[in-house]
Amino acid sequence: MKMLVTGAKGMLGQDLCPALEDSGHEVIETDVDNMDITSSVAVLEFTKKQKPDFLIHLAAYTNVDKAEEDRETAYKINVEGTQNLVNACKKLDIPMLYISTDYVFDGTKKGKYTPEDKRNPINYYGETKAKGEEAVQTLEKYYITRTSWLYGHHGKNFVETMLSLASKPELKVVDDQIGCPTWTVELVNGIVKIIEEQMPYGIYQVCGSGHTSWYGVAKEIFELHGDKVNLFPCKTEEFPRPANRPRNSIMENQGLCRSWKAALKDYLSLRSEE
Repeated sequence: MKMLVTGAKGMLGQDLCPALEDSGHEVIETDVDNMDITSSVAVLEFTKKQKPDFLIHLAAYTNVDKAEEDRETAYKINVEGTQNLVNACKKLDIPMLYISTDYVFDGTKKGKYTPEDKRNPINYYGETKAKGEEAVQTLEKYYITRTSWLYGHHGKNFVETMLSLASKPELKVVDDQIGCPTWTVELVNGIVKIIEEQMPYGIYQVCGSGHTSWYGVAKEIFELHGDKVNLFPCKTEEFPRPANRPRNSIMENQGLCRSWKAALKDYLSLRSEE
């Protein structure tokens, strides 16, 4: 298939595009330099010209804290940009896969969130992604793939931040936010499976199996990496941030990803070989 991918230069895009090509697909990589998703005219013209069989929408404003103050930009990219792509897909009858987030939930549920659970974001980034989901759901042919706590080799992420802080005399990490760490490669494998196996259209949650806290992730990182760190758990209130975070981000992943621990081990092994 001919795949048009937005946000191809991002952390996820840099893993997804080569994987799609390895699977035999033709990939049209786009980013702000060759298709501005905030321009409805640019989106429609580019999409008409390229004639893709499928559109994968990765592009997003992802700075969760900055979104609280820069609401106009976050809305323009995450809501208006997504709507522009939806409109083009409707006009040209192209199926879309949209990457979303655990932040569409408020974190108050006891147990795992399912694809059917009600959206109720508690920060502005989550609000814009929820509105993006609503836009995508107006299509007849769509996949929404929610993920969480994403890390990968091609961008800033929690794993790299922790490793950069390993030499600190003492390190405190939040232990009262629970979620599912996800390696970009695991998410890519889930996306490819959804598309190639032509799974039923709808919402999927593609995140690491099992769950832990940010403190739990940090502890596992240092143990696997062989670092001796004075690591201590702390409460969210000790590190106030502009954007509220859900306390519970555990999602039912429908068997689309491996254990978060196994994925993290592989990520660190590959990293050490680079």
